[in-house]
Amino acid sequence: MLDYPKIDSILRALVEPTRRQILERLSRGPATVSQLAEPFGMTFAAVLQHLQALEACGLIRSEKIGRVRTCRIEPGGLAPLADWIAERRIPAERHLDRLGEILAETDQSSPKVQDQEKDDQT
Repeated sequence: MLDYPKIDSILRALVEPTRRQILERLSRGPATVSQLAEPFGMTFAAVLQHLQALEACGLIRSEKIGRVRTCRIEPGGLAPLADWIAERRIPAERHLDRLGEILAETDQSSPKVQDQEKDDQT
């Protein structure tokens, strides 16, 4: 069964472009908060708010060792969203497959109709 509140929180987190960029960076490996903040030109506190939102919905996790907080992608964090997408994709693909079958049947019958039209003209 799908966890809709979890899916909603993931989508809310991903709406923000900065958070998506942070996830992109973390997909290459763990990074400290300072490393994540560097390309954005925003305050450390603002970056921490983005990280808290990503951590709250389960997309990342962080650990603090001494004074350094390191963040990393949470394996399976996108799984609820992927499951939701898959449940919508499968029926749509079935409809498209059926449409393809119908179009293929139509294409196969078209030459017969054209041959019959030629015979009627002669």
